[in-house]
Amino acid sequence: MVHGLGEIEIETAPVSIPDAGGVLARALALVNRLVVIVSAVALVAAAVVLTYSVVGRYFLHIPNEWQDEVSVFLIVGAVFMSGAAVQARRGHIGIEAVAVLLSPRANRIRQFCVDVASLLFCGFFAWKSWILLEEALTEGFHSGSTWGPPLWIPYSLMTAGMVLLSLQLLLQVIAPLHKRRSWI
Repeated sequence: MVHGLGEIEIETAPVSIPDAGGVLARALALVNRLVVIVSAVALVAAAVVLTYSVVGRYFLHIPNEWQDEVSVFLIVGAVFMSGAAVQARRGHIGIEAVAVLLSPRANRIRQFCVDVASLLFCGFFAWKSWILLEEALTEGFHSGSTWGPPLWIPYSLMTAGMVLLSLQLLLQVIAPLHKRRSWI
């Protein structure tokens, strides 16, 4: 289809589902690369905060009220946010004993079934995380510590991480279906 815009003509084609999936896959891969870098920095920052806490408390006798929650927020954010990147590499812990016993076809079916079950679980977890985040925002939930940071911070990281992981799993579920359909 060609649209005229004054003297400029732009040719457009309808976007098919595989093209949209490819765009989503490339965008998610880019987000995953960025998240892995930020997560690595967050883990180093958590280590620095905890080291400071130990040195401050035991050697310098400086009380700290904030270090535990900051380090937990950083670690929770790193773990949840990097879940999609780990799943994209299929880097989660798996039981290889079953995989080596199965034929390649049976193993693909097993992996597909695991991906579908994981997608259902993570989709549910993302939805419940979103509800928890919404409650924390609307009702102003704060930590029960003396420092009392707002709980929307870790809940937003948890929600975003589970949404990214669900999207990654969705792409992994759709990919074999698309390949099978292209053979027909």
